[in-house]
Amino acid sequence: MTINIETAIIHAIVAQNDGKLACRLRPQPLNDSQALTHTIEELHRIYTAKPGKGYGFFGLPESETDTAAEVNTDFKEALAAYRQNQLGFVEFSSKAGELLQNELAKYDFAQGGFLLLSSYSHLADDYLFVALLSAKQSLTVNDDMELRQNDHLDLANLQLAARVNLSEWDADPQSRKYISFVKGRAGRKVADFFLDFMGCSEGLNVKAQNKSLMVAVEDCVAATELDKEERQQVREVLFDYCSDKVDQGSSVKLPELSEQLAQAGLDSFYDFTNAGEYGLEDEFDGDKATLRQLKKFAGSGGGVSISFDASHLGERVVYNTIHDTLTIKGVPPNLKDQLLRRLKGGD
Repeated sequence: MTINIETAIIHAIVAQNDGKLACRLRPQPLNDSQALTHTIEELHRIYTAKPGKGYGFFGLPESETDTAAEVNTDFKEALAAYRQNQLGFVEFSSKAGELLQNELAKYDFAQGGFLLLSSYSHLADDYLFVALLSAKQSLTVNDDMELRQNDHLDLANLQLAARVNLSEWDADPQSRKYISFVKGRAGRKVADFFLDFMGCSEGLNVKAQNKSLMVAVEDCVAATELDKEERQQVREVLFDYCSDKVDQGSSVKLPELSEQLAQAGLDSFYDFTNAGEYGLEDEFDGDKATLRQLKKFAGSGGGVSISFDASHLGERVVYNTIHDTLTIKGVPPNLKDQLLRRLKGGD
């Protein structure tokens, strides 16, 4: 893994006896060690593999209509000062710790944790990684063969984390996607306080981008004379390309994807998307959960759940749009056995 760690530090947000949170600041960066390298590399790997991340920027949401609304710019200003060598990393991180403490104090559920900040580079980009880690108890056996309980950082359960692409921020301050963040299972609201302390707003909806990409491909395919097999081949190329990018931790690049689709028979896809109103960025992350619709049709409701490969539509599975019925030719053997047993029972 090609990661060059510039520096890293951990501060603790702890609950005091009166229930209030306090920030215990570390006075110097973490020592350069194998443990530090392993930790940052593991966090980078886990974070990169996280599906459905959100993307944003420093500032107010584009939909914000209240002209009197303000966004917390303290984190952005401190980070800019650090980048301009006006603040040391320790001073910047201490400011971040205090900002997070103040933000957490607004919520009853806040329990604190360990704020980790690391400046590192990967491939051609510089990053600032920010995460609030929690401790997890575990059991071990000591030299006397006695059970002993200890605490360790729960890296695998990374839920409150964000990463600033410093290179992109420097190159394009107007970008709306140089900050990525982990979205909770219920969406952005799970991590609202974490993004608020950074003054970050969501600017690019990855799921919406992937849905628009699929719509654009279907529209482009419909405008061609490709036969059914060729159209399905285009969908396969799209899914495989995007899946590979997700696995590699890379972004989907429309010009590059257009070249791949051209080899499958779909010409000028990039020009087609630019001419339409699809709102696609030239570069965005793939989302496997959304793109899986290219491979399978699935739905449920009213006690019925159905899922089948997209290639079966029109052959083994036929949809009648007039009568709103779905006909399945060749019922799966295990389902057929269950149906026959029930029918023999007189139901």
